[in-house]
Amino acid sequence: MEKGRKKDPALDNLKRDVAENNIGTLYTFHGEEKYLLEYYLGRIRKLLIPEGLEEFNNKRINGKELTMQRFDDEINALPVFSERTLIEIWDYDFSKMSEEDGRKLLELLNDLPEYVCVVFVYDIFEFKLDGRMKINSKIKKLLNPVEFKPADQSDLVAWVTRRFKALDRQISRDDAEYFVFITGGLMNDMAMEVEKTAAYNKGKIIQRASIDAVVTPALDAATYKMTDGILNRNFNTAAKILGDLLNMQEPPHKIHYSISLKMRQLLAARVLYEAGKDKKALAEMCDIRFEFQTRGLMNAARGVSLGWCKRAVQACSESALALNSGGDGKEVLAQLLAELAI
Repeated sequence: MEKGRKKDPALDNLKRDVAENNIGTLYTFHGEEKYLLEYYLGRIRKLLIPEGLEEFNNKRINGKELTMQRFDDEINALPVFSERTLIEIWDYDFSKMSEEDGRKLLELLNDLPEYVCVVFVYDIFEFKLDGRMKINSKIKKLLNPVEFKPADQSDLVAWVTRRFKALDRQISRDDAEYFVFITGGLMNDMAMEVEKTAAYNKGKIIQRASIDAVVTPALDAATYKMTDGILNRNFNTAAKILGDLLNMQEPPHKIHYSISLKMRQLLAARVLYEAGKDKKALAEMCDIRFEFQTRGLMNAARGVSLGWCKRAVQACSESALALNSGGDGKEVLAQLLAELAI
């Protein structure tokens, strides 16, 4: 079950600005969903800069190279054969800004010419302002930050379905949900994986086996597959995935958390199963987004006893203590897997 996401006024305002071709003078783009960030930045470029004049009127500045003098020069340079100038400033580190620069920046941002559109873009760095500098609170109010978060599950499922349809392929809702989960739910990654899966799949209907064959799972999905192997008593598969994750230098604590979470969810599923409840009750209790996960947990719960589930959760607690006490991550995880295999 997926809880409704609160509306983001900043993103709604940006969408309206773009739809009405009423682009403002200042924005800040940041967030995990780079696909949407690039999409709206691309729309602004097309709306403001006539084709062929990008070199003159679309300035891209690396944040490390930005000085207040250069910023002043750029925003006061008139556009060439165009009504507006677009200035993109990528990964500017506000934490390294002096108080003098902060005062100058505030002065410039308060008096941007109407022909300018400035977009601070955050790709590598995180967007944040040091709260210890009082002037930063005033700057933040002007920056108009728009955070691009991963879309809701239902939106992503519909998006994936449309992408496959554009490639003359069809995918069931169940498999579309699985695809969103296995890829991590970020559109940039999903777009590439859709292309790979469509090319690999034989026939118009996308098969789950094709997804598993070619999609590179996100970390959460890889650990899910590992714990799924544990629940299905397929410990060779689980051990192989664990080895792969460790070889990729994934943090043992994060892997352990995924195993522990799955064991707690399994315990909840078994308790609900014995109480005559269904997967909907499990989704609500554990805040699980995807139906295929709750269905798999309820199926697994039928094959294990309540006692085994309790022992599994206890084993996870003991191994967590070992990890937090400085135990070797690889050894602790291998020992946990061995205990769950008994």
